[in-house]
Amino acid sequence: MNIIRNGSRPSAKGPGDWFTGSVRIDPLFQTPEPARAVGGWVTFEPSARSAWHTHPLGQTLIVITGCGWVQHEGGSKEEIRPGDVIWFPPGEKHWHGATATTGMSHIAIQQELDGKVVDWLEHVSDEQYCP
Repeated sequence: MNIIRNGSRPSAKGPGDWFTGSVRIDPLFQTPEPARAVGGWVTFEPSARSAWHTHPLGQTLIVITGCGWVQHEGGSKEEIRPGDVIWFPPGEKHWHGATATTGMSHIAIQQELDGKVVDWLEHVSDEQYCP
């Protein structure tokens, strides 16, 4: 058994290459091999969002607070709220973040494949975010 104490891992600012706006990432866990799950608590201020990206083994989001948006390539933007659980299949291009007026926090869980959990792509344009 391993207990990771709250506050034992430092928060980090979401890098500008991966996010637009103010984003904080709080690492929650990274399981040792042979398991490969990685989880983090991600907080988006209003108008903040991820860049387009994919995950080699998919991603699960669990919305904790606020109101946000998610979109997969070719789909419509969907509103997400606390208690919603979102699954992005492996390789599905998508983005997620806060709405233009309300912040949002979610827990993100993904699995590592060959040392990688995410492939970052281009930023979501203002036109894509809020047409």
